[in-house]
Amino acid sequence: MKVRAITCFFDPNLQEPVSTIRHLGHLSQSLKQRLQEAGIEVQTCRIATTPFPLWLDLTHTQQAIHQIKELEKEAIDQGFDYLGIGPALLTHPISYALVIPVLDQFLHTFVAAQIADPNLGVSLKALRACGEIIRQAATLTPDGFTNLRFAALANVPSGTPFFPAAYHAAGHSPALALAIESADVVLEIVSQPLTWNEKRRVLLERFEAFATNLTTQITPVLDTQATFAGYDFSPAPFPSPSCSIGAALEHIGASRLGSIGSLSAAALLAETLSRGRWLRSGFNGLMLPVLEDTTLAQRALEGTLTIKDLLLFSAVCGTGLDTVPLPGNTSVAQLTALLADLAFLSARLRKPLTARLMPIPGKDAGEPVQFDFSYFAPGGVMALPSSSLSEGLIANDEDIFLESFNAPV
Repeated sequence: MKVRAITCFFDPNLQEPVSTIRHLGHLSQSLKQRLQEAGIEVQTCRIATTPFPLWLDLTHTQQAIHQIKELEKEAIDQGFDYLGIGPALLTHPISYALVIPVLDQFLHTFVAAQIADPNLGVSLKALRACGEIIRQAATLTPDGFTNLRFAALANVPSGTPFFPAAYHAAGHSPALALAIESADVVLEIVSQPLTWNEKRRVLLERFEAFATNLTTQITPVLDTQATFAGYDFSPAPFPSPSCSIGAALEHIGASRLGSIGSLSAAALLAETLSRGRWLRSGFNGLMLPVLEDTTLAQRALEGTLTIKDLLLFSAVCGTGLDTVPLPGNTSVAQLTALLADLAFLSARLRKPLTARLMPIPGKDAGEPVQFDFSYFAPGGVMALPSSSLSEGLIANDEDIFLESFNAPV
């Protein structure tokens, strides 16, 4: 297990940004050094703000871009690898127009956009806006890599330490949380000749012991200016066979992910995570980032694992559709329809889900895809059935509120 990210959070409206970034930079670097001295690898340090519509003047694009540029520069200078500025908000429709300029002009800044909110429902207008963003972002570089830094968010609360979903709650003091890379431990334990109940017990013991060890290292570093929000043990993979959550699922359920029996494995692992006794921040659910996992990427190339499978797994507690490679000619209508499925699934089940979709210019379904990026494995473009939402539904700007699955009927 490793720490994928030490993620710090702050509200630019509540704290002076430059001095706060400097303070949190010192805090995160001190914690990183302490953890590494204790033998715990830390891969990245990140910092996230409250949603950008709450602290930027959206009527002056260049001024807003200048403010973000200053924040990104200060963040990098203070040792952070990435800056997250949170999502465009349903309550601020104009904010969606700033996403493409941000993605186009920055390399270290992540941004997101809401498509559903627990109090506002699913926004058809936001679904279309995010479809447009993904389509435009895919053309900003020849390889379509820009969409790595964007996600559509459905009912995602503040506090997750994983990017691009990370953002801080408005009006709250600075905080930090840790994202954990743990697919290697999951694979190690589920490969053992034990009953499922035994595997679950051993897995929880390992996770809880790791959290306890981390806490002993974190506590001496904290000060009164920042609180510790918790851990996200969503089992993030790394593109090597020994750290594959896809391989772990194949040990639990179907021998080839995407076959019948795969959902059982996803449900068992997600349920195990829900039992964990650690301070929780973020998803703490099943994470299946296709291009970050050797097995998932390979099954996508083979066509065994489909987008419908990923949606199905999300129903039993996934984080959604993550780093999904799509054909380069995927239309806005197709993207909107896929985002709608995710948003309505999230709304009906009252659970947070995200979509990080990556149309690959010049690539068709089934073609291989590979990036020069250490966190990505070679994979294949996934087919997206050629369809769109009916004009009667998607042509208007309604916000649609769904009763949860457990609500009285």
